[in-house]
Order: sequence, then structure tokens, then C-alpha cells
Amino acid sequence: MAAAGAGAGMEPLAASVRDFVAGQQDGRAAEVAAGVKDGKWTVLQLVEALGFCLENTDPRTRGRGIQLLSQVLLQCYSTLQEKEVLHLVLFYESRLQDHHLVIPSVLQGLRALSMCEVLSPGLAVSVLKAIFQEVHVQSLLQLDRHTVYSIITNFMSTREEELKGLGADFTFGFIQVMDGEKDPRNLLVAFQIVRDLITKDYALGPFVEELFEVTSCYFPVDFTPPPNDPHGIQREDLILSLRAVLASTPQFAEFLLPLLIEKLDSELQSAKLDSLQTLTACCAIYGQKELQEFLPSLWSSLRREVFQTASEKIETECLAALHALSACLSRSVLSSDAEDLLDSFLSSILQDCRHHLCEPDMKLVWPSAKLLQAAAGASLRTYYRVTHSVLPLLLEQYTKHTQSSQRRTILEMLLGFLELQQKWGHVEEDESTLLSLQGPVCSVVFSALTDPSVQLQLVGIKALTLLGSLQGFLSSSDLELVVDHLIRLALHEEDSQSSEAAMEAAGSLAPIYTNVFSGHMVPRLEKELQSEREESSHSQSRSCCSLQQRCLQALAAVSTHTSIVRETVPVLLQHLQKVQKGSKARNTQDVVSVCQSLHRVALQCQQDAEGCWYFHQTVVPCLLAMAVQAAMQESTHQLLGKALLEEEVLAAMVPVISAATTHLSPELAAQSVSHVVPLFLNGEVSFLPQNSFPCSFQPFGDGECLEAQRRLVALLMAFVCSLPRNVAIPQQEWLLRELLALSCSCNCPFTATTAAKCFAGLVNKHPAGQQLDEILELAVNRMEPSLAEGPCRMQALTLLLWVTKALVLRYHPLSSCLTDKLLGLLGDMELGPAAADGFSLLMAESPDVLHKGCHADVRIMFRQRFFTDNVPKLVQGFHRAGPDVKANYLKGLSHVLNHLPKPVLVTELPTLLSLLLEALSCSDRVVQLSTLSCLQPLLLEAPQIMSLHVDTLVTKFLNLTSSPTMAVRIAALRCAHALTCLPTPVLLPYKARVIRALAKPLDDKKRLVRKEAVAARGEWFLLGSPGR
Repeated sequence: MAAAGAGAGMEPLAASVRDFVAGQQDGRAAEVAAGVKDGKWTVLQLVEALGFCLENTDPRTRGRGIQLLSQVLLQCYSTLQEKEVLHLVLFYESRLQDHHLVIPSVLQGLRALSMCEVLSPGLAVSVLKAIFQEVHVQSLLQLDRHTVYSIITNFMSTREEELKGLGADFTFGFIQVMDGEKDPRNLLVAFQIVRDLITKDYALGPFVEELFEVTSCYFPVDFTPPPNDPHGIQREDLILSLRAVLASTPQFAEFLLPLLIEKLDSELQSAKLDSLQTLTACCAIYGQKELQEFLPSLWSSLRREVFQTASEKIETECLAALHALSACLSRSVLSSDAEDLLDSFLSSILQDCRHHLCEPDMKLVWPSAKLLQAAAGASLRTYYRVTHSVLPLLLEQYTKHTQSSQRRTILEMLLGFLELQQKWGHVEEDESTLLSLQGPVCSVVFSALTDPSVQLQLVGIKALTLLGSLQGFLSSSDLELVVDHLIRLALHEEDSQSSEAAMEAAGSLAPIYTNVFSGHMVPRLEKELQSEREESSHSQSRSCCSLQQRCLQALAAVSTHTSIVRETVPVLLQHLQKVQKGSKARNTQDVVSVCQSLHRVALQCQQDAEGCWYFHQTVVPCLLAMAVQAAMQESTHQLLGKALLEEEVLAAMVPVISAATTHLSPELAAQSVSHVVPLFLNGEVSFLPQNSFPCSFQPFGDGECLEAQRRLVALLMAFVCSLPRNVAIPQQEWLLRELLALSCSCNCPFTATTAAKCFAGLVNKHPAGQQLDEILELAVNRMEPSLAEGPCRMQALTLLLWVTKALVLRYHPLSSCLTDKLLGLLGDMELGPAAADGFSLLMAESPDVLHKGCHADVRIMFRQRFFTDNVPKLVQGFHRAGPDVKANYLKGLSHVLNHLPKPVLVTELPTLLSLLLEALSCSDRVVQLSTLSCLQPLLLEAPQIMSLHVDTLVTKFLNLTSSPTMAVRIAALRCAHALTCLPTPVLLPYKARVIRALAKPLDDKKRLVRKEAVAARGEWFLLGSPGR
């Protein structure tokens, strides 16, 4: 009975085997594997069931039987017992002598067994010997060859010591397996095996050259992946994999270096690049012994390429290879009787390059300098050797040549060598060539600073900055001279490039020599500023204004260290207090200039906590005090300080206060906010300097006389909207209500807008919850009636826009409701155009509030979400709208699309393009400009879609080149230029027409328009020409 039950249990297995072998039903293999995994039957029972086909005389039948067994083993190898593995290995080894149709399935089985952890010692060697002896691997198909490489890889990772026991026989066997391989998929695996053979110290024996030959035959790699290659193997993958093999052992050097020299002489740029990069990689493991014989040939090839090549890539790789060679020779330890190869190598370089440095007008001067710098940068030893020979020569040549262009070339070369000195830091006086030439080097640099050539001055300023960064190089007298030169260049040099470069240099050197700059430069600048201020009070000349502005810029530029900031900030504030008195336009510009300098100082202080806090607690109260004083004097009808209340000045103060606040620590920010907010809500002025004011400060109070005070809400906005989100704002609900009331009721557009922005900035950061819901409900209830009718409709719209932006950025649920209100206003005859422009505000980056720099809550991809939610509504509204307001919908749509990431826009283009084309016919200049800005990149990124509408595009672009608005003409010409990126056959019928039409803007009265017309017409002329 038991036997009968067992027989019955085997019947499904036997049926599955018959179906697979005879019925060609491949799906049966998975069923059998599942049965073995579940314990329904064993591998031994499977072999017994396969008995009839394994002994069959037809090789196809035997092959199907072994294929089934191998597929089951690939899924069940981890469940096998050691004894089962032994018998299976012996079985498969014997089958390697079978018919060639059977071999692929045998190899699959051996691959499965190679992954077994219970493989008995010695079996891995046995399997590989059998494969090496019985299988001609390169006659197999690609997949089967890959299987052999996988078996070898598996054994090398799990049976390393056993395989090493084979000695060089294993290496020889693998060479036979790999010899002649052509498939890139297999080569990647084969190269990795060769690299493991070398790096894991397998015995190569007498087969080093054979192993090199079997891999180097692929160098340089010449492979172009087929189109739509599913395997994704790129030429670069093969190059890097082969390079890792060739550069893995010095044993290949005697074979590889002649090959690299040979390929360097070839005409193929790719071969040259590959050879140079491989040489650079080899230098990391080679020593003098490997390189000695080939150094003259290598130097000759590198020199020739740098001197003759027109390819920047090849020049770069040659210099990298020379650097690597020099570094390699520098690393080698010399015995007492050995030849110093580095010295002789550098002597060759100096002999071939040094004399070219004496010819600053000749074409080989820069290649020679680059070669010398590449060698000098390899090690401290090479640097000493090269600079000892080259620096005195360059200094001599500078003195010898008098032309500015030649001197500039020589100084630029000198600068290159000076930059290398920075790599080695401070060096001993008796070792450094540079220190021994301190006097001549400084003399050359200082003479460049006084040269009339601006280009030479700029190089001199770079060199001066570099010398200053070398510790101990400049003496105290040199430093005083440096300050003199920098002040002269910054303030009195006519060319703005030299002036700006001098200021940048001062900013770089100031943190290194704080005492010199705070003790010499700052007082000099303060004195200049004071004398210019006194002179400008009697004179209105532009030169006075310009010099005063440069003084301010220089004071800001040099403020790169806290100790200097403590010197410059009082000077700037004192100057601000002097120039802000009065009501002339000149005073306004002066105040703006001071604010711009303070803003630069604030930005430079942000990364230093001490400097940031000093700046904040010094500047912010002072600016607030001056502004409050001016507002109160305005309220009491005094004229002094009126410049501080100008919109332009307040707008310049905003970034100063914002930059001074964003990087405060939460503790210090909380300390500051406890003073500033009570100032605006309660008129608490005690923390302000010079706080004796003629009347109380009530910026949220009623009455026309307080209008000037209300304007200062801009400064409150700059402060509270820049605070970190985790800083609690005292009396925030009261503050929000006051801002809401002011934004809806104030007749001054500037004040109403800043109040709305401040309200929005606080709402954006407000924690979610009942308090936020209440304040938003209050805002909506306040806006709705004002939007419907009354004198404050524009103020209500401004508030709606800013609150909507604040909520859109943080994905607040109410944002969709407010956006719908905005969409509804597009149909309003009075507010529609402004509402349409508001979509630009919603999508664009705001410079002063609601951006990440001021800690606003900005969620990722908010623009994409806004697009998805609202563009369908805009399109629908456009189709329903009357002719008088259709332009509003087009303008809103154009603004949204113009700020959308281009990859997103390209995917939506087919559905929106017809509307964009219609927007070009709109008479509104803003719509035209926004749409053109949107279409130009699409012509480059989606040419196939755009080419379907080429007739319409050509007509509309050409029409707009005659627009009365210059910005529209320029944008239309850029789009006409971008049209040439469309497929040439599509454009050729329009070529003559476009060229004729573009002749007219060539005579445009504006130079920028003419410039774009020349570029566009030139491209259309070249359309369809050979080689384009």
C-alpha cells in the first residue's frame, strides 16, 4: 500500500517532466521547482523521473531533461544537502563531454551549484578544470559564455583559497576562456575577473604577457551602443573597466607603456585621450623602475601634443599625465647609488620649455608655461626645482619688456606659479625660492598696479591677493603699500573693473591682516568720505557723487571680519545720519547708496554669529530711530529727514534689516523681537538710540498726520518676516489685526502693499490651528465687501494676492478658495488686468518676503500643483469670457506657464499651444512679452511639437518684431532666432520670407534690437547650408 501511495505521489512529477520534455511546456519547470521547495518531492526523485530522457539517444531530449533539472536547481540550490551537491557536480561534469546542444543546460546547472554554500572542498577546482578542458567557451552563444564567467566569478568570491591552489593554471585556463570575447556584456564581467586575479594576488606565473595581451587587444575601446539598447552598456563603461585592468599592476608596465606611446602618435583623438587617461591612472601605482626606460619617449609625446594640439581636452589630459608622472617620480625612494630620475626628467622639461618663456608674444609661451606648472604642482620637490629656474627668469623678462600686453602675459605666468605655492602652505625661509625673491616679486606686482593698462592692473590685483594669502610673505611696509594701492585703485581708478577688483582684493585680505586694514584703510576711507561729503554739499558734480559712492562700496567690501565691521559700521551710520537731512533727490540717492553698502556688510556678516549680532543690534535700532525721527518730523511739518520716507529709501532699508535678521539664533531673535514689535504696537521707543521724539509713534493710528509713520510698516515687514519660524512674536494676533486693517483701508499704495505683505508673511509661518483659521476668516470677511465695491478695491485685491500666495506656498486648504476668487476677478472690467498680473506674483520668487531665505514655509513643487489645479479653470474661463476680458485670462495663463519648470510645460504643450499662439495676438504688451518668454525655450526643447505650428509662429514672431515696445521686439527676434532649431525641411519654405522681414529691424533705432536682428538673420541665412 505504501509503495502504491508513493507511486501515486510521483505521478504528478512524472507528468510534469513529460509535459516539459516532450510537450515543450516551459511553465512546468516553475511547478516542479515549487514542489521541490515545498517538500513534495526531492531532487533525487526528480533525477529518477528524468531517467528516461537523460539516457535517451536524442541529444535534444537529453538537453530538455537537463534543462529542467538546471532550472529547478537555479531556484532550489540553497536547499540542497552536501551529498546531493557532490553527486550533482559529478553528474554535470560528466555531461560536459555530451553533445554541444546539451552544454548550455549543463552550464546553467553548474552555475546553480556554484552558488551552493555546502559545496565540498575541491569541487570548485574540479568543475573549473572540467570546463577548461572540455568546453570551447568562445564557440558558445553569448548567454552561455556569460554563464561560464558567472561560474568563475562565484567560485572566486567563495572559494578563493582553493582556486589559488591551482597556481598559474587557473590564470592560463581563464585566458583560454576569455580569448576572443567580443560581446560588451561579457567583457565587463571578464575585465572584472582579470582585475580580481591581479588585485587578490592570484598567481600569474609565466602568463603575465598573455594576460596583458588578452585584455589590451581591446585598447582603445571602439564601441558604439546600438540604438534602443536594452542593456544600457555605454562606451565609457568599457573604457573605465578596461582601464582598471591595465592600471592594476606594475607587471604590465613593460608592455603597456609602449602601447600607450604608440596610441599617442595616432590620429584618433579618442585614442589619444584614452591613452593619456590610462597613463595618469598607471602613475598612481608605478615607480621609477617601471618608468625609467620610457620617460624620454613619454615626455616627447606629451610635449608634442601640448605644443601642437588644437584640442583643449587633449591639452588638459596631457598636463594631468605630466603632473602624474612628476608625482610618481617624486614618491620614489632613492638608494644612494641610484640615478635621480626626477631631476633628469625635470631638466628635460626645463631645457625644452624655459627658453619659450622669453618670447611673450610667441604661440609656444603659454603651452610651455602650462607644462612647467603641471610638473611644478606635483610635489614640493618639483615646485622648488622648477621655480628655482623659472621665477628669476620671469622677473627678468618682466623688467626687460615694456609693452603692457607682454608684461601681462609674463605676470599671468608668474601668477600661475604663485598659485602653486598655496598648495604647500608656509615653508621655511631657506627652502623657498619665492621668499628669496620677495623684493623683486613685490616690485613687479606693485608696478603692475600703477600701469595704465586695465588688464595688467587686474592681473596685478590677483597677484597681490595671492601674495597676501602667503603667510609671512609681505612685510609691514609692504602691507602699508598694499593698502595705499588698493585705496587708490578702489577710489580713483577711472575703470570700474579695476575699482571693483581692488575692493574684492581688500575684502579677501582684510580677515588676514585685520589690524592693518582697520588701522590704515578704514580711517583713510572715513577721511575721504567726510571730505567728499563736505565738498558735495557745495558741489553737485557727478565726480563727487561717484567718489562718495566708491568710498561707501569700499567700506562695505573691506568689512569681511568682525573686528573691521565694528570699525566700518559706525562710519556708515554716521554718514547716513549726515546725508539723510534734507529733501533733495540727491539726498535720496546718497541714502540709498549707504543702505546698499550696509546690505553688503550684512550679507558678509551672516556666517559669523558674533558679527551678525553686532550688526543687528547696532544697525537695526539706528535705522528704526532715524526713520521714526523722520516720520515724526513729517507729522509735525518739519523738513529735515524727509529723504528717509521716500519709497526708494525705505525699499533700500528693507534688505538691510532682513539680511541682519535671517541668520540670528532663535534666542537673540527673540530678544530683538521683544523690542521691535512693541515699538510699532505700543510706541515703545526706549530701546532706540536718541529716543527723545517730539510726539508719540503710532503707525497704526488714525489720521492723515500719521501717514508718514504708517509708511514705516515696511521696516516692520523686513524684520518680522525674516525671523526664524520657531521665534514667537509677542502680541501676534493684535499685530495681524492691525496689519489687516491698514492693508484694506490705507490710501497710500506703498503702505497698503507693505502691510499686506507683512500680514501674508506672518500668516505663512503661523502654526496651523484655530487661531490661524480665525485670522484668515477675518481677512476673507474684510476682503469680500471691499472687492465687491467701494474706494479700496485695489487694496483688497493686493491683500488677496499676497494672502493667496502665502497659503499656496504652504498648501493650505483655503488657498484653492482664494484662488477661485482671483479667477472670478479676471472677468471684472476694473480689476481684471491687475488680477491677471497677480498670477505672476503668485508664481514668481518674491525678493523680500515669502521665500526660503527668510524662513517662509515653501513646499516643494508648489508651482506644479498650482498649475494642475488652476490652468484648466483658466482655459475654461477664457472660452466662456466675453471679448472685453479674454485678454485677462490669456495674461494669467501666460504668467503661470512662464514660471513653470520647462520639463513640466513640455508635457502639457500640445493642449496649451493654441492658447499661447492666441495670446501673441493680444494687444497687451505684458501678455506678448510673457508669452514670447515662454515660447522661446519651448522651441529649443520641443521642436517636433512646435514644428506643427510653424506657419503661425513665423507670422506672429515677424509681426511682433515691429512692436512699439523694445522688450517685445527683442523677445520676438530671439524667438525668430530659436525657430532655426526646428527641423530644417520644415523651415526652408519660409527662409526667404524671414530673411526679408528681418532686414527691417537691422535699422532699428535701439542697439540691442539690432544686435538680436543680426544674430537671428545670420542663422536663417545659414539654414540648409552644408555642415550646419
